[in-house]
Amino acid sequence: MTKKLLLARPRIPAHLRWLMPIVLVLFFLAILIWLPWQARQMESSERQEQLIADTLWVEQTIRFQMSRHEEAVHSLANEILAGQLSDARLHTLMDGMLKNGQELKRLMWVTPHGKVAASTDSAQPVLAGLSPESLNAADLAVRSHKPVYSQPDDDALNPAGTPGAMTMDYHFPMYRGSEYIGSLVATFQLSSILEEMVPWWFAQDNQITLLDRDDKVLARRTAAGSGHGVYTHKRALDLPGATITLMTDSVKSEPKLLPNLLVGSVIALSLGLLWSLLALWGHISRRLAAENALRQQMAFRTAMENSLITGLRARDLEGRITYVNPAFCQMVGYSEEQLVGHSPPMPYWAPEVMTEYQHRLANVLQGTVTPQFETIFQRPDGTRIPVLVFEAPLVDNEGRHTGWMGSILDITDRKRIEELNREHQEKLQTSARLATMGEIASMLAHELNQPLAAISSYTTGALNVLNRAGNNEQPVDCGMLKPALEQAGAQARRAGQIIRSVHEFVKKRESERQDVSVESMLDSIRALIDLQARQHMVVVQSAIPSTLPLVRADRTLIEQVLLNLTRNAIEAMANVSQERRVLRIEAALDAESGQVAVAVIDRGHGIPAEVAERLFSPFFSTKAEGMGMGLNICRTAIEFHGGTLTHRDNPQGGTIFTFTLPASGGKA
Repeated sequence: MTKKLLLARPRIPAHLRWLMPIVLVLFFLAILIWLPWQARQMESSERQEQLIADTLWVEQTIRFQMSRHEEAVHSLANEILAGQLSDARLHTLMDGMLKNGQELKRLMWVTPHGKVAASTDSAQPVLAGLSPESLNAADLAVRSHKPVYSQPDDDALNPAGTPGAMTMDYHFPMYRGSEYIGSLVATFQLSSILEEMVPWWFAQDNQITLLDRDDKVLARRTAAGSGHGVYTHKRALDLPGATITLMTDSVKSEPKLLPNLLVGSVIALSLGLLWSLLALWGHISRRLAAENALRQQMAFRTAMENSLITGLRARDLEGRITYVNPAFCQMVGYSEEQLVGHSPPMPYWAPEVMTEYQHRLANVLQGTVTPQFETIFQRPDGTRIPVLVFEAPLVDNEGRHTGWMGSILDITDRKRIEELNREHQEKLQTSARLATMGEIASMLAHELNQPLAAISSYTTGALNVLNRAGNNEQPVDCGMLKPALEQAGAQARRAGQIIRSVHEFVKKRESERQDVSVESMLDSIRALIDLQARQHMVVVQSAIPSTLPLVRADRTLIEQVLLNLTRNAIEAMANVSQERRVLRIEAALDAESGQVAVAVIDRGHGIPAEVAERLFSPFFSTKAEGMGMGLNICRTAIEFHGGTLTHRDNPQGGTIFTFTLPASGGKA
């Protein structure tokens, strides 16, 4: 269909194909010619507008400063009219006004008769000595009852008559009621007004001039040289009675346009256009190569993800599935179309762990996630599969968190192997306990013979007492019979305790961790330890603090470890002198690791270096009848609890075996 449309498209004549490029080139050349001229005009307009704005700002600044002086004169007049101002106070106020503004050169109080009542001049004149322009302004102020400025003129302050020393007077008439009592005359020097009131940054770029009504120069400031007359602006100063214009002339000249600017622009733009085309061609080539490489990488990634046995699942910040790979679909039994876009609850969530799913989803929505956890998925046929889930945040190229990526492992086989290992370990531990009982069977027989023989003797004696009483037809002597029966009962309980200890030790129980005290585990097997100790005439001592914390352990496993270690310690002291046959069991809390350390200490001959290297190896034993599994099983049991089993030499001779167990936090 696309091919037919392309064939049906009308062909454009050859001469019309060049029309658009020619028009574009001509338009381009016109733009090249117009742009420099337009840029020049815009720059000129911008400079002129900036000069106008700055001139207005300077005019307002000058007017504001003059208004401050006017207010000061008005305030001084009010104090004079109040009649409570002494001559000293008056001169102080007048001198203060001169110090506040360098442009204010003189301040006088002139009486209605033209005499000076007070002045800031060091030699106070008798007459005011005002210029004709100032006298005209004074007359106008008296008649209008309003303050008036005089036209600038030369006066006594300017005997040379230079333009820079032009002054003007400000006349403020004072009336007490309808009585005219004189005027305050403030004399301003125009050159000082420009120096003090025009900002330095403006004077650096412009020539500032004050003109009268005939455009005669009254004062001028040329900090950066004379202006070029290109950018100028005039602004009248709003001073009542005086006509003064503020003129600014920028020192900047008109923007110049180089004669070869057009040619240079065409060449530069042409080269730039050629470079842009080459760069664009290179960019397109690189982009095509990058797209091709990206397609190859996407194909490789797709093939890799399809070959994985690890399930991959991506979710957005609301828990909605955005991506799954084939391994995950095969794992849960749902297709990609059924899963992508699905919001919680998910179809593969098992009902029995739904609460766990909801809690974990709430954490995800809050922005937190468990990096690794085990859970259960359910297939459509109801099959449960244990899985191990790894979660990591998804971040886009701008560093924003957009969701979560999960890797899911089917751990059914691992769980099955762990169960087989657990069963095998239980069988091995049971066999080890039975082997231990077999090794001490002769001692058990000897230990049981003693209470049984004693029971037989006591019961025989009791029967004899009963027979004698029966033959002599005398009452039974309870005083003789009771001790014999009590002793027989005690020996029976002793034999029963030995049998119960053996039964508790060898019977098969489910592996269960619980909070248990070291002392209670030691008491459970104390009868078996004492049985072996008496056989070898070993004294058993224990030092277990009452404040020792409980441990989190499988009671049966730890009792087997204690029995194996104490039996080895007792046998290690079989050939030493009687006074050294002391077995000591100690326990303490390791503050650094937070674990409980249990030490079994003997004073035998110690362990040679060549034996110590292979001490925990399976099937290695120094006993002719030993299987070599005792210490290996002990270490496995302790490591299963998260602890360690170590040994070191006893400074007093012999060996110290130490194992650690995690403390549960409770007290024994």
